[in-house]
Order: sequence, then C-alpha cells, then structure tokens
Amino acid sequence: MLLMFICFLPEICEGKSAKQRESICIFVSFLPRETPSSSSSPSALRIQSSSMDAKLEALKDLANASRDITFAQEFINLDGISLSLCDSPFFPPVFGDLLSFTLTAFVELMDHGIVSWDTFSVAFIKKIASYVNKSAMDTAVLQRSLAILESMVLNSQDLYQKVAQEITIGQLIPHLQGTDQDVQTYTIAVINALFLKAPEEKRQEMAHILAQKQLRSIILSNVIRSNKPINDEMAHQLYVLQVLTFNLLEDRMMTKMDPQDQAQRDIIFELRRIAFDVECEPNNSGSIEKRKSMYTRDYKKLGFINHVNPAVDFTQIPPGMLALDNMLYFARHHQDAYIRIVLENSSREDKHECPFGRSSIELTKMLCEILKVGELPSENCHDFHPMFFTHDRSFEEFFCICIQLLNKTWKEMRATSEDFNKVMQVVREQIMRALTLKPNSLDQFKSRLQNLSYTEILKIRQSERMNQEDFQSRPIMELREKIQPEIMELIKQQRLNRLCEGTCFRKISSRRRQDKFWYCRLSPNHKVLHYGDLEESPQGEVPHDSLQDKLPVADIKAVVTGKDCPHMKEKGALKQNKEVLELAFSVLYESDEYLNFIAPDKHEYCVWTDGLNALLGKEMTSDYTKSDMDTLLSMEMKLRLLDLENIQIPEAPPPIPKEPSNYDFVYDCN
Repeated sequence: MLLMFICFLPEICEGKSAKQRESICIFVSFLPRETPSSSSSPSALRIQSSSMDAKLEALKDLANASRDITFAQEFINLDGISLSLCDSPFFPPVFGDLLSFTLTAFVELMDHGIVSWDTFSVAFIKKIASYVNKSAMDTAVLQRSLAILESMVLNSQDLYQKVAQEITIGQLIPHLQGTDQDVQTYTIAVINALFLKAPEEKRQEMAHILAQKQLRSIILSNVIRSNKPINDEMAHQLYVLQVLTFNLLEDRMMTKMDPQDQAQRDIIFELRRIAFDVECEPNNSGSIEKRKSMYTRDYKKLGFINHVNPAVDFTQIPPGMLALDNMLYFARHHQDAYIRIVLENSSREDKHECPFGRSSIELTKMLCEILKVGELPSENCHDFHPMFFTHDRSFEEFFCICIQLLNKTWKEMRATSEDFNKVMQVVREQIMRALTLKPNSLDQFKSRLQNLSYTEILKIRQSERMNQEDFQSRPIMELREKIQPEIMELIKQQRLNRLCEGTCFRKISSRRRQDKFWYCRLSPNHKVLHYGDLEESPQGEVPHDSLQDKLPVADIKAVVTGKDCPHMKEKGALKQNKEVLELAFSVLYESDEYLNFIAPDKHEYCVWTDGLNALLGKEMTSDYTKSDMDTLLSMEMKLRLLDLENIQIPEAPPPIPKEPSNYDFVYDCN
C-alpha cells in the first residue's frame, strides 16, 4: 500500500507549491512500512530528511495544506490517513511539536467529513487517550487529542462506548485545574460529549460521579471566577453543560404521580407535618370522617386544587413529580420561609390567599420553560448563568427564591384567585429581567429581584408603551404611508453599505470548534461579490484584491434560506440543528452552482439576506428590517409631529465651543 501511495505522489503534488510538495514527501517518511522487507526499497522512494527542523516545517505546512478540501480529498483517496495515523502499532514515533502538527493535520483532514469516524481501531483510540491521561503533556498535543476524542464521541455511538472505557472523569478533572483556557474548553467539551451521548440510564450515574469529583466547584473556581475573561467557545461549553445538567430533571418533570403510591403520598404528608407541626395520627385515633375532614382542611390551607386527594394535582405533566420534589426541598431546607408562606395565606380571606400548592406546580412548569428543560443545547448559544454553578442544587434553590418572589408579588398586587394568571405573568417578567442581568450568585439574583417589585414592573411597562406608542388616527396613518418608502430606501442603502464592508464567516462542520474562516464582501459598484478563504479571523475589513474568487451579481439566480439550502440538505450533524438552519442561506448561480453561507449570528443573517434580496430587486422581509422600519418610522413621525410653530430652526448646526484653557474643574452630575 505504501509503494502504491508513493507511486501516486506526482498526482498528489501536482499544482502544489515546492514547499507543499516537500511537506508531502517528508510526511511520507513517517508512513509505516508494510513489511520489514520494504526497507530494501530504493532510497529515492523513501524520502527522508535528516534535519528535525525540516521535518517540523514540513509537518507544519502539511497541517496548513490539509485545510484545503482538494488536497484533503486526494490525500484521503490514497488512504493517507489510515496509513499514517490509524494503524496504531506503526503510529509515528514523534513527540512535542512534531506530534502536535501530525495531530493537527489529522484533525483538519477529518474535519472535511470525507472519512467516517467508525473506521478507526481501538488501538488508535487508546493511543490518543494515552496523551490525555498523561499528567505532563504538551499543551498543543493535549488540545488536539481532546478535540479528536470529542469528535469521536459526537460522531459515532460505537466510538462513544470505546472512548468512555479509556477516559474517566477523574483523568479529565486535572486539566480543568490548569491555567490554559483552551485546554479547559476542550476538556469541558469532552465531558459534554460523553454526557450527551450517554444512554439515559447512565446519565444520572455520570452526574453522580461529576458531583463526587466536585466538577461544579472546580469549574467555578478555575474557570468562571478566574482572572481571565471567558471567550465565546468556553461560554458555549458552559452553556451546554448547564443545559445537560438541567435536562437530568426531565425524567421527574415527565413523571406523573401515582395517587395510589404510598411512598409518594408520604411526601404530601411530610409537607403537611412541617407546615402545621402535626404528627401522623394512628389509624385508631378518631373517626375516619374526622380525619378526612382534618386532612381536607389542611390541604386547602396548603393551596392544593384537589383538597381531598392532592396527589391528583401532580398528575399534570409537565411538571409532574418535579413540582413535589421542589416543594419538599423548600419545606426541608427553608423551613421558616415555608411555614411563614403557608400560615400567612391560610390566615387571609379565601379570595386573597396565594395557593402555595398550585403556585408551586405552575412555577415549576414556568422555570422548566425558562431554562428549556428537556431541549437539546443550541449550536450557537453562549447563554450560561454563573449563578447556577454556585450550588449543587441550583434548580431547587432557584425555585425557593422564585416561590418567595411569587408570594411577595401576590401581596403587592393585592391579587385574588381570579388574578392567578396575571400574577404568574408578572413573576415571569421579573425572573426574565433579573436573569438578563447575569447575576454571579443566587444571592445576587435574589437582590436583583428585590429591586424589581410590582410597582417597578409597572413603571417599566409604562415607559416601554410610551416608546412604542402607535398613532391610529387617519391623518397620522396617511403620513406613515407617505414616509415608509423613504425609510425603506434608507434601510436598503444601509444593507448594501454593510455588504460592501463585508463579513467574516466561519466554516462549520460536525466538529463545532473551528479555526477556518472565509470572507465575503460586495464591490463598491454593487456588481461583484468578492470572497475567499482566510488563515485567521481578520481585524477589520479585508481588501478586495486579497479575495481570490468573484461572483458577478448579474449571474445570481436566487437566494434560498434554511432547509432549502444545498448544504442543509446534505447528510451531516448539522442537518437537524434548528439554530444552524435559521442562520443558513445560499446564493444560487448558473445552472447548479451555489455559494453557501452560515451567518455568525441572526443580525448578520438578516443583513445579508436583506442585502442580497435588495440586489435582486426583491422585497426585504427579515425581522431586522421590520424592527428598523418601526424604530426609524417612529422617530421620523415624532420629529414631524413636533409643535414647531413660531420656532425658528437654524439651517446650520451650532458651533462647537472652544476647549477650556484648563481642566482644573469638577462637574457633579448629581
């Protein structure tokens, strides 16, 4: 096989630079010999380099060349990957930078999605795992090895089983305690991948191991509260870990209570006992009717909908048994607050009492919706909350804070039972506004909620209504219709100007973490799209002359989005990802050619789809255009409706005052 590979070297090297050809040839020197007798092959066919520096430079160039899909296709077609890396007994005996660039080349080649991950042997997995398990390993080698293990787990259920046997959480934890954020990011990514691919019955077991190893506190101390700012990729991995952790609650959330299950009924008895400081009476104490009447009275005070058999209240899914779990946690760990809420409401008039049981069930359901319990992590989200990493029972503590908020808001609104849904809407708004501020701890979250009283929410709502005031009179509507075309033309020019500035797009595949970029921008005369690959993310605009490829706007036939895009119809890990689908668009030209995009965010997606549609003379229909239209139209309307009678408006702006002779003064803004 090696000799056949070498025979095809001319074809592989065709069209490559001299340096790239040298890289390929030197890389061949690392390929395994199929038999000992192959050492007698002519030395010209076994190209060697005596200089380690030359080998290092060659491997570095090979790692860069592997990013090119044409080169990768030819290399892979000649079985280059399996010859060089997969036969573990013959794995190149290189270390340090040589090994780092070898692994980098492998990662880049695999990232094209040409070769299936299932083709790799257990021996190869053991070799890669050994680099991760070593206590002292080169940082670059460790990063590449972790990236390979993550891709194996995410792309093959069979490989997940094999990787899980080679890597333990205990072996990964030390990498989080270091100072290199990239290594920490890759480590959390591997943990997330193992968590995501684990069978449902093993996820709770894995969560228990993570708790035993104090993963949460290690991440809090070494990552979240470290001196280094958290980059986007780390934020994404923390978000994924947060989602996967909360998804462990899904089983309880979707489990109905069995009204005949005595163990489950005992939890309700425990809630009654803690609230009213009563012990369970023996069966022979008093008549059955008297006991039933007493239980019914207490269950009504506890705020259950079904006073006779409150177990029925927990047959609704979601939130199922999760609501009962939260109530019991609150009663046991915040006993004073629990007793106060129950007794406060039981002493009010019936119509003014805040039903604790019903509130807890609906609040648990709301919190599950806010935290999206049961949903898979989004591909492009970075929305993690530091406060959820500050406590081992963060969801339960989150509930305890929010149930006290609900009771407080109920009193501030002077609500009755008919106002229950209104109170829940206000509480949801309070929670969402507090979460938007990204509190660092649960105490800080609680403090933020204290500042978002019902009165404050009313002020915020009134302010927002005034800013969004819509005039409905006929003359005003006619003025709006007259102004709209001017505003739309202004938006169109802004979109085209943004396309002229250009955008850097990331090349995304099944391995999310990428270092590949390409840039696209519109020519100043709006006639040509210039685009090309980049080595790294640019700082500022990229000149037209550095972008190798061109696409005349006149050749564009259509712009398609979402699942209609050719790259979203291809098989791959991205196909089913809703977030990526919402950011995908393609430019179709000639008969079957297309230029595929995945926008970095929703804003850029709207800018580019609007701009391309404007170039084709089509309507701009994005949410961003609607938002801009509403904002600009509102501003223009308010300006035109100002009472300016007998007020002279200057033709030129007022002059800028001269700078003061010195700055030895203080202005108190208060």
